[in-house]
This record gives sequence, C-alpha cells and structure tokens, in this order.
Amino acid sequence: MKTAVISAFGGPHLVTISEAALRKPQPHEAAVRVEAASVNVLDLKILAGHMQQVFPLEPPYVPGTDFSGVVEAVGAQVEHVKPGDRVVGRSAPGTGGAFASGLVIAAADLCVIPPDMSCEQAAALPTAFGSARQALFDVGQLQSGERVLIHAAAGGVGSMAVQQARRAGAYVLATASVRNLELVKSLGAHEAIDYHTQDFSKARDIDVVLDTIGGETLDRSWRVLSEGGRIASLVEFNIQSRGGQAGKFVFFASATPCLPEAIRMFQAGQLQIVIDSIFPLAETRAALEKVATGHTRGKVLIRMIS
Repeated sequence: MKTAVISAFGGPHLVTISEAALRKPQPHEAAVRVEAASVNVLDLKILAGHMQQVFPLEPPYVPGTDFSGVVEAVGAQVEHVKPGDRVVGRSAPGTGGAFASGLVIAAADLCVIPPDMSCEQAAALPTAFGSARQALFDVGQLQSGERVLIHAAAGGVGSMAVQQARRAGAYVLATASVRNLELVKSLGAHEAIDYHTQDFSKARDIDVVLDTIGGETLDRSWRVLSEGGRIASLVEFNIQSRGGQAGKFVFFASATPCLPEAIRMFQAGQLQIVIDSIFPLAETRAALEKVATGHTRGKVLIRMIS
C-alpha cells in the first residue's frame, strides 16, 4: 500500500510517499481500504513534534486520524462490520495511519456509512463533529436558550459547531471572514461577525465561547461572558477559570460515540458538511500546508484513489 510518512519531526516538508505492507487484522480488528482522509490541525502539531509529551512517537510515523473507506477483511471476533461495508472511523493520534491506502483498526471504532453519504463527506466528520460536540455540550454545558459565540465558524470544527448549537436551541453568534459570512448564516448562525472589521468583544451576555484560535482572541473573549459563562478552548492547554467564569481545555479523545449522531443528522438534512479542497495522496504536503494557513473553509481532504 502507499503511505505518507515522516522519518523525523519538523513539518509538512518532511512528508514523503512510500510503500508499506498492511498487516493482517487481529481477532477484534478490521482491515480497511482507505478512500479518503481529512487533515486536522492536530496532524500539524504532531508532525512538528509539539505533542511528544502527550503522544510519544518514534518515527517513522504515518500521520492522519480521520478516514473512510471499505472493509476488506475482519478478525474472527468481529460481528458488526463485514468485508464490503463502507465505513468511517478515527485512529488514535498516537497510532495515526490514516494518510495511507490501507490501515488496520479496532473494528469497534468503525461506523457503517449510508449510501447517500460519500466517503469524502464521511472522512470530514470524526474530529470536526466530535470536537465541536464535546466542546459545546460536555465542556461548555450549552443549554437551549443560551447564547454561544463560535470563533472561526467557517472552519472544520466551527462549521460543525454552528449547526449543532443551532439544533440544540442556542442563539448563535459566529466570527468569520467577510467571504464566509453568508456561509455561517446558512449553517444557522443568528449573527455573523466579520472579525476583520467588527469587534466581537462588544457582544455581551454570552454563556459559552468556543475558542478555536487562542491568543488575543481568547483574551478578548473573556469580556463577552455572562456571570457564570464558560469558555471551551481547543487550543489553550493552560486556560484557567477567572472568578465566576469558567475556562477549560477540550481534550478530544474518541469520535466513536458521536459518529452515529452525525450520520443521523446528515440523513435528516440537518448537517451540511463543508469541504474546502481535496488533494491526492501524492500531494499530502500541500494538503497539510493548506491547513497550516488557518484560513480553510470547512475541511481539507486527501483522496487515496484518484
């Protein structure tokens, strides 16, 4: 099989394409022919070596967590998926392996995708949908009727968060560039704020902030919170609560529990999956560099089969 691989930490420029053998699945595992994978900011952090204290790795390492494809073989104990099933899943970051034409994974981490969902759409789901859900509801404790501010709302996580928050009955404010204002409105934002020309920190009585940017944006976000408001940050490890306002880092662990919900929303017409661009495996470096710009519209994908 073909894989994207790094032999040292540093960045996307160190990614090469090579050949490797796919091992046979153990009794509880499945071998998947990968058709599409999505690129996450976490992939860049891992490649740079910034996650070594969290996910200790020894190169060579095949990056990528989110993937979709077709089951080719299953272990003797696997019952809920079979060869020929189209599936979506997320590999643990410490394992990686999604940027390849095949991988072996615990079958319990796979979810069958419906005929009306493409492999590209499925691959865009695990980290983006799951991170948004965990940030809004598990960490942010967002409730119906509350006000939520979502930063970078046109991005992979942001676009999923807007839709989930609106579906939950929240009043949604969303920051985006001017070219993406109509997009975030179409996803369900009640107010779309151009972060270049409008000061989001003038908003008030916000119950939950979803921080996907950190830095100055995070600092200014404290100003908009109501008493008892919460910030869920996907980027600031060391965020601390301030007085009666809570701040907590979102450590996303597993997409498996939320994938069925994402698929149900998609089939009900309640989830739009925004795709920025699709690169072939041979251009994995370019896909990673696109995400590194911080200005993607939805998800960047890698397609294994052209």
